[in-house]
Amino acid sequence: MKRFLLPLIFFAGLSVVLAASLSNDPRRLPSTFIGKQAPAFDLPRLDAADRRLSPEALRGQVWVMNVWASWCESCRDEHAALVALARRNIVPIYGLDYKDNPDAAQQWLKQAGDPYIATMVDHSGQTGIDYGVYGVPETFIVDRRGVIRFKRSGPLTQAALDTQILPLVRTLQGEGSDE
Repeated sequence: MKRFLLPLIFFAGLSVVLAASLSNDPRRLPSTFIGKQAPAFDLPRLDAADRRLSPEALRGQVWVMNVWASWCESCRDEHAALVALARRNIVPIYGLDYKDNPDAAQQWLKQAGDPYIATMVDHSGQTGIDYGVYGVPETFIVDRRGVIRFKRSGPLTQAALDTQILPLVRTLQGEGSDE
């Protein structure tokens, strides 16, 4: 009887750990970047490789950075929500095309609509790594001082825009409006 007790206790303990981990939302990955300065980059733009963009150029405004790729199915799923958000002209959205073929990326935006003010090309993936990107899509909100205030892993939904992103954007836009 005792020889069955130890495996039974082990199995019960393992079952409890697995059950607890199933209740975690995989999109709620912790980020050490929240509250810290957005990592610097100086990347070519997708629409004009001779022009470059950096977070320093965006300082003074609240902005959204969406990390995406044309080969990413989840990015395609969230694209309509990004296009709708861009049409509302509430916050500038910048794209970070992650480890993608620029021609395929341009073709995808031409087909599906381009919600981005500009898209930076991160061909090597180094900027994504600097931002702690686990996989695409991921979305960041950066405040006027260049501090990351929010990160979402996984595709954006209208519900996430309405309950998380837009309320935070409006709050951040209100901060400093009397400066």
